[in-house]
Amino acid sequence: MPVQDDPLAPLLDLADVRPAFDAARVAVDAAMRHRALRRSGGPVAAEVALRSSVASAALDTHGFDLEGVRAGVVTDPVVHGALRATAALDGLTGTWSKAPRQALARLHTLVARDVVPEASLGRPVKPEAATRLDALSALITGGTKVPVLVLAAVVHGELLALKSFDGPNGVVARAAARLTLIGGGLDPRGLLAMDVGHRSREPEYVGAANAFATGTPDGLRSWLRHYATAAERAAEELVEICDSGAYVQ
Repeated sequence: MPVQDDPLAPLLDLADVRPAFDAARVAVDAAMRHRALRRSGGPVAAEVALRSSVASAALDTHGFDLEGVRAGVVTDPVVHGALRATAALDGLTGTWSKAPRQALARLHTLVARDVVPEASLGRPVKPEAATRLDALSALITGGTKVPVLVLAAVVHGELLALKSFDGPNGVVARAAARLTLIGGGLDPRGLLAMDVGHRSREPEYVGAANAFATGTPDGLRSWLRHYATAAERAAEELVEICDSGAYVQ
């Protein structure tokens, strides 16, 4: 697809958006070079996965004690659904790049298994959203050349706006965004705790997501700038984890 036909390219021309994503990419790349990742990448990724899952669940429900979740004493089904979805992301990258709607159905089944009726699992609850889901799928399967962080922001914002899935739809949206980053090569090891970034700025996250749903230039800009800031916060979280040794060796 020629760059001039890219439907997402105009997003980068919105005021302050391109510099915000450039700064986020610099922060992410620097964090990914942390020396601790050479010897402890796996344990760090596991810690990031835990923190991301807990933060994502909290954004859909209420706060959870990280250490309680780590110890296995938190029984909330949304938390456990978020953990299941995070654990499945690496195995879904191939499906995501070829059949995104199939991957979304799988994510919803994992996330909402103990929350919604079995008949609702993996099925969008709003048939009228099918056209937009198809358009989003076309972007994911190669319909855009924008940086993967921008594509992840669009995936995340659009799935939140559509509210396609019953139950914790937000957990599905955040998992799909992380899947975009993993499959797109920006974060192949799952080291970016994006949802910690969103949770740390929750009022802004909610407001910007609502603004994105309006489809206006200002609304899109608000969401994209939030997303870039969340990516910088995720990079900071990675560095903090690496520096503190707060992971199982």
